[in-house]
Amino acid sequence: QVQLVESGGGLVQPGGSLRLSCAASGSIFRINAKGWYRQAPGKDRELVAVFNSDGSTNYADSVKGRFTISINNAKNTVYLQMNSLKPDDTAVYFCNADLYYRSGRDGSIRLRDNYWGQGIQVTVSS
Repeated sequence: QVQLVESGGGLVQPGGSLRLSCAASGSIFRINAKGWYRQAPGKDRELVAVFNSDGSTNYADSVKGRFTISINNAKNTVYLQMNSLKPDDTAVYFCNADLYYRSGRDGSIRLRDNYWGQGIQVTVSS
């Protein structure tokens, strides 16, 4: 089954750090990571960090200087390093990516679909 699987969430005290991982599983040739988003209770889903088409990154103002998005293409995994966490960072975090496969018919690399992870809880509290 092709999917994005997130890990690394949990409960952390204010000022602490967590690293979220988002791994593509199934018959995947490569991942084109779009970014990380989050949704707090009673709020809309919001952008946290994204990759632009040229490989540069953008961050929400609320996380600039504290969060870092990165990717390991060999592992088809995207990460979100979160430092200096605040209670306002409490939310369910989602990764988003385009997943590609190699056609068995002609060997070309093709887009399978855009995928969202299942979401992972991050709670920042003392």
